[in-house]
Amino acid sequence: MTDSMAEGYDHLPLQQERQIWRYRGGDWQQVADHVATEYALTVFVNDQEMATVVCTPEYLEDLVVGFLASEGVIRKLDQILDLQVSRFRGIARVRVASSVNFNQAFYNKRYIASCCGKSRQSFYFYNDAHTARPVTDPVRATPDQIVARIDEMEASASLWAHTGGVHMASLCTPDAMLWSRVDIGRHNALDKLYGYALRTHQPMAGKLVTFSGRLSSEVLLKCAKIGVGMVLAKSAPTALALDMADELGITAVGFVRAGGFNVYTHPWRLREGPV
Repeated sequence: MTDSMAEGYDHLPLQQERQIWRYRGGDWQQVADHVATEYALTVFVNDQEMATVVCTPEYLEDLVVGFLASEGVIRKLDQILDLQVSRFRGIARVRVASSVNFNQAFYNKRYIASCCGKSRQSFYFYNDAHTARPVTDPVRATPDQIVARIDEMEASASLWAHTGGVHMASLCTPDAMLWSRVDIGRHNALDKLYGYALRTHQPMAGKLVTFSGRLSSEVLLKCAKIGVGMVLAKSAPTALALDMADELGITAVGFVRAGGFNVYTHPWRLREGPV
């Protein structure tokens, strides 16, 4: 895999400075503020246009690999024959070993299907039913480890600290954060994690994901596709995300802040837990 970059465009800025007027305590002040860069990357697979991903312009190769894996276009890294990213043009061109036919009406269509073959019915994108599988990994963590991993993720994200305009995600063991990614798109941050794991042949056994925002059904499905048994989120889950977590075997932990958290599903993964 190679990265084709026009001269001068190998390091696109992740944030930009703007002069703004700030109102505080009844007073106005003109100050410099930092805002996150929004960048569009169009992905072509076997010369067919698949999607345009609006993202933060770093770790683009990881983003493309993780996106293709989560969408079911590839299952293993060796299915990618070539990957070239032109940052200047905003184009990623990928050759994969198998033929791909994108029916966009089919690709983006939501339908009602029985989740994991059980009776409860959930909304999915069509491709999700083919790529999300139940997770049986027995990873376990203590309450102190859960709080520490969220704190560690937040401490690693300077772009979030400067702009407040990106989402954060990290892949961890119970004992330590392995790596983190930020992006203006919450799905992109998770795809970057997934892509890097595939590119570096990282096993998912014993891993968990931390996430800065709300635990939505889409975020939960991304984590199921990555194959982790625990998801730790700073904010609230949705009811549909918890239905999916129940049936996909994932321990969903939300509102991890100020030394506490809520465990919504599969509490057996908590050491020193309630059960």
